[in-house]
Amino acid sequence: MAEQEPYSEEEAELYEHYRFVADPGQEPMRIDKWLMHKIANASRSKIQAGIEAGAVRVNGQTVKSNYKIRPGNEVQVVLPEAPRDTEVKPENIPLNIVYEDEVLLVVNKPAGMVVHPGYNNYNGTLVNALVYHFGQLPQKDASHRPGLVHRIDKDTSGLLVIGKTDFALSFLAEQFFEHSIHRRYLALVWGEPAEDTGTIRGYLARDTSDRRKSKNYLTEEEGKLAITHFKVLEKYHFASLVECRLETGRTHQIRAQMSSIGHPIFSDEMYGGKEIRKGSALPKFKQFIANAFDQMPRQALHAAELGFIHPITRKELFFTAELPEDFKGLLTKIREYVRME
Repeated sequence: MAEQEPYSEEEAELYEHYRFVADPGQEPMRIDKWLMHKIANASRSKIQAGIEAGAVRVNGQTVKSNYKIRPGNEVQVVLPEAPRDTEVKPENIPLNIVYEDEVLLVVNKPAGMVVHPGYNNYNGTLVNALVYHFGQLPQKDASHRPGLVHRIDKDTSGLLVIGKTDFALSFLAEQFFEHSIHRRYLALVWGEPAEDTGTIRGYLARDTSDRRKSKNYLTEEEGKLAITHFKVLEKYHFASLVECRLETGRTHQIRAQMSSIGHPIFSDEMYGGKEIRKGSALPKFKQFIANAFDQMPRQALHAAELGFIHPITRKELFFTAELPEDFKGLLTKIREYVRME
């Protein structure tokens, strides 16, 4: 029987990734029809759109929908999220739309907004807002619905791209799978890294001591490859402003990997960012940090840049989002504070 490796909702990455191996006794069959029997909740039209977008490969090569599957073929599939059985309630929640056309849109998500309904957050999410927004568009057909290709955490702010059609979803998902999407984050981290630039390479998986968290392991048997490139932009003695560029996109990747090298994100309680990691000779340091936590109780992480190839025009699009007010205010407070030294 073919092996299937789906991601559960809790383990959702930036794309859904399946691998199948055709049985030794497999009779020739069109690959689009064959995959319908392998992937739950995936329609033939969705699969065909994925194939057209180059998201389906046989033995490492892209194929067409009429390709006949053969015994021993290794099939690799990258598809957007399967539609849910439960209906998502539309909610008139304001959206900060950075860009929109007939097949996709880019939004600047505020901190505090959950991306997808679930886990006691069935209302007030980005998807609830998108369902309402799509319902108000002039073109109201079945293909226009929110399709998530990637996510950012509830308390992380910044840019997300959303697809409206099966083809757009698959085309964008393929770029995430190939790591060709440009993603740049800004983060305030504890301490000053020893090097101004660096790369964190590890294998992320659930932390066995706390399954809400991801942990950076050393071997591929322990997790999925995760690569984060960082660059220090400003130093504040006890903290640093860094940019992080993602080569891969795993759950909590930046948060877990920066913590793994001893520089957790400021105010990130889950990964140790609420602990004072380094003191200062400045007066009333602990009081200052307590006030800073009050000003920005969430992790100081922002998805500042997003770039990708448009599914239809095939032109590169590039978007930026300024730091939100809480993050800008925190940096202003810290810069003024360290000048006292």
